[in-house]
Amino acid sequence: MISTDIAIIGAGPVGLFAIFEAGLLKMRCHLIDYLPQVGGQLSEIYPKKPIYDIPGYPTVLAQELIDNLMEQGKPFHPGFTLGERIEGLEKRGEGDFVLTTNMGTIIESKVVVIAGGLGCFEPRKPAVAGLEQFENGRGVNYMILDPEQYRGQKMVIAGGGDSALDWTIFLADIVEELTLVHRSESFRGAPDSVNKVMALAESGKINLILNSNLNSVSGSGKLENVEIVHNKTLEATNVAADHLIPLFGLSPKLGPIEQWNLNISKSAIEVNTDDYSTNIPGIYAIGDINTYTNKLKLILCGFHEAALMSHSAYQYMNPGIKYTMKYTTVNGVSEF
Repeated sequence: MISTDIAIIGAGPVGLFAIFEAGLLKMRCHLIDYLPQVGGQLSEIYPKKPIYDIPGYPTVLAQELIDNLMEQGKPFHPGFTLGERIEGLEKRGEGDFVLTTNMGTIIESKVVVIAGGLGCFEPRKPAVAGLEQFENGRGVNYMILDPEQYRGQKMVIAGGGDSALDWTIFLADIVEELTLVHRSESFRGAPDSVNKVMALAESGKINLILNSNLNSVSGSGKLENVEIVHNKTLEATNVAADHLIPLFGLSPKLGPIEQWNLNISKSAIEVNTDDYSTNIPGIYAIGDINTYTNKLKLILCGFHEAALMSHSAYQYMNPGIKYTMKYTTVNGVSEF
């Protein structure tokens, strides 16, 4: 049996930052993730995607951020159970939880923190004729793992959120020809990213097709053509393409978490914004998996939630005891 102060379900960026915040308060963390490596969506789906909204980093690659978070948490000696999913959770008395994975691993903790991002997820696929025919390495992908594999090729990106905008900006200097298709004239992403995409279109660096939807794909063995139809005129445009990347988000699935008697709304866990606690004392939810009024699904917001959660968890574990944080340097090495 593994014993820890805080069991963190999910080893994405928010879960990893919680190691640091909890460590400052002398609480040890053990992280459990169904993926075989830490990093969550950042490592699994877009490790080389640039991120622009992390304080102190004008831009940072997703995997670089994960590596830095691991380095930041290293002094606090976290534990990890990877490639396993939490199937059962039982509360035994006050401040005593027992979690069981699908592989039979048992983790005993005083506090449970759910930081599982979107939970189990899969890409949302658009209704496009012939799409599945070109999946699995034949031109249609729902994530970008290595941008270099697209160098000098023709690509169509579809979507209007941050991922579509960020990848358009990043790949504009890599691919030979890039077309961004969006069903509307307005985007859901950050205004600065929208301005950059518009500037790329005005300069002729990319092709921007608005008020349009993907209609069909075709090719001989591999993707060769994407047909796009205007929403109002129904005029069809054919774009030569080696790759199509539909970026319409992910479909979240909570999995076993749905059976834990937590208050859930629209596949997300309701929390108290004072400390991101759930309706069950001792269980917290941070990051994209929680919901509250004016929720923003940003890594930055998840970091904030991890900080407040850690202080609340300390008080939950040590009622009435004030905490102190000491920072020292021994032989040039920082210690907490």
